[in-house]
Amino acid sequence: MKTEVFTAEKPFDFQFFYKIRERTLGRVMSKMKRFMGRYIEQRLAEIGFTDFKASYIAFLGNLEEHGITNNELAKRAGVTKQAMSKIVKLLEDDGYIYTVKSERDSRSSQIFINERGKELMVAVYSCTEEVREKFHRIAGYEQVEQMIDTMVLLVREIEKDTGPLTGIQCSS
Repeated sequence: MKTEVFTAEKPFDFQFFYKIRERTLGRVMSKMKRFMGRYIEQRLAEIGFTDFKASYIAFLGNLEEHGITNNELAKRAGVTKQAMSKIVKLLEDDGYIYTVKSERDSRSSQIFINERGKELMVAVYSCTEEVREKFHRIAGYEQVEQMIDTMVLLVREIEKDTGPLTGIQCSS
């Protein structure tokens, strides 16, 4: 698709933007993200995880088997320590994680995923596979897998320049 160049002398062309907006990358990615979040939250609620928001997935996904500190988790998720403390408290209150005071530093705690959190992660994976299968039915296996391969390639290359793409927003 040819990209048109706009200058200050040229009048704004709404018709042009109406034509291209369906293929605008930001719009497509935003709609896909909203679909994934809505689908996953609905499916999780159906199987009993009624208190979980899709935006929390990235936090659980950064936990480590042998524990992680709030500071490291905040760094990986790209949020402030205060925001991470809030989400950790929510996830702990809802029974997905637990914390243990650090033996080396009494001001710090290690955060661990518990059995309910592990069950949730398995359920999230199952939900994402349902979405993938739906996409396969719509667009075909090859096209969907090529799209995923392309997105992985783009993220890897971008991260070479920018570092890890984090910054998941915490919404409660």
